[in-house]
Parts: sequence; C-alpha cells; structure tokens
Amino acid sequence: MNNPMEQNNKETNIKTTIDAVTGLVQAVPVYQDTLQPAAKEVGKSLAIVAKTVNIALAPVKAIVWGYEQIEEYVTNRVSEKLRNIPNKNITTPPLQVAGPTIEALRYVGHDPNLRELYANLLANAMDKDTIHKAHPGFVEILKNLSSDEANLLKAFVTSYRFPLIDLISTEKNSSYYRIITTNFSHLDHYVSIQNPDLIPSYLDNLIRLGILEIPSGVFIAIENIYDSLENDEKLNAEKEYINNVLDGIVSFERKQIRTTTFGQQFIQNVVTDK
Repeated sequence: MNNPMEQNNKETNIKTTIDAVTGLVQAVPVYQDTLQPAAKEVGKSLAIVAKTVNIALAPVKAIVWGYEQIEEYVTNRVSEKLRNIPNKNITTPPLQVAGPTIEALRYVGHDPNLRELYANLLANAMDKDTIHKAHPGFVEILKNLSSDEANLLKAFVTSYRFPLIDLISTEKNSSYYRIITTNFSHLDHYVSIQNPDLIPSYLDNLIRLGILEIPSGVFIAIENIYDSLENDEKLNAEKEYINNVLDGIVSFERKQIRTTTFGQQFIQNVVTDK
C-alpha cells in the first residue's frame, strides 16, 4: 500500500521536472528571437557576397564553350591540320582520346595556346599513320597545363634540351652552401611567356607530368653555353646579397633540362603543329 506522503513527494518532483522542461522549451523562442537580428545581418552579408561572386563568375560562364562552338572549332581547325593527309587515311579517332578532348575544350577553348594542342592531338588521332602515337594519357597531361606551360613546351620542338643553372652561396673557408636561385634559364628568350618569373615552377610541373627531366650531375658540354646565364643582369641583386649580406662566395651549378622519351612523343604528337 502506497504511503500518501511518498505519493505527494513523487507527484511534486514530477511537476517540478515538467515545469522546468516547459520553462526551457518556452525560453527557446525567446533565445531565437535574440539571435534573429544577427542572423538577418549575416543573411544580408551572405546575399551581398553571393551577388559579388555571381558577378565575378559571369565572365567565366560566358567563356565556357558549348557544343556548337566546339564543333565549329574542331571541324575547321582539325580540317586545316589534315588538309594534306589523303582522305583514305582519315579515320574515326579512339573514343578515349576524342571524348576527353572534346569535353576539355569546353573549359580551355578560349585559350589559343591550349586549344591548339588539343587540336593537334585530335588531328593525329584521326590520321591512320599517327593514330597509334596519340596516347590517351596525353589528354590528362593537357588538363594539367597552364597556358604559359603549353607555350613553354614549344621551345622543345626545335631542341630537346636547354641549359639551366643554380646560383649558390658558399661560405668562406667552409663547404656549407645555400641555393639562392634554382633552375634559372633563358627559355623565355625562345617563346613568349606571360610570367617568366614562374618558369622554375612551370618546369617543376612539367617534370612532375613526366614530360621533362633534370638529370643529376649532367650538363651540356658546349663551350660558353652557360656564360649568358651566369652573367645575366637579373641575378645581380642575388649576387650582391651573397657578397654583402651573407659574406659568401658566388658559384653556380650547371645543369640541363631535357625531354624524357615519353615527353618527346608528347612534343611530337601534341605540341608540334600537325
């Protein structure tokens, strides 16, 4: 038999708990109301940012090519590249080359340097004499190239290697050294580069893609070929830094940048004009 006092205490505890929970629930809308002004301001700010982003992206949307633009470019440009190829030699390109090429042109069609390389690849993939050289992996390499890098590779159409140097500061009476400038070249003397200061980074990317290589300890054994690099005025500030700040000795490591075997195939079938 239940004790009336215990029953009353139980009911009181239940009521107290219910009241407490009810109080919390009722307090939530008040808490939300206090946040509403701030939330509204954040919403306005996001709306302004979104509008700004849309304005910034508008030119991008405009330059993304549609199928008609791609079809017109491919038909006209590839036709020009195949104009001296016998009709019997022109064939349907492999889907694994043509499909990704056409898709990629949606995003690079506005760039003359890049779209020209895609057109060369597609033209070679449509010629029975060169179709076997149009490697499907070439498309992925193209997707990883900037406009400058596409132009830079044109230098390797006429020569498979070029001199490079590292500018080094060596401590006096010590073997300790620091590389101050790495992979300095005159590649921008051979082709037009929008950002020549980025050439060392471009070379890193092209090496990463397996197109170029800098073999360790190998240099070009042609007399005076490195003179213009080592005496370039662009390095004067670094030389002064070595002499006056580091109190070091200016020296150079002579190197070369050259195409790999795979890179030579890429240059021949994608970069070289069909």
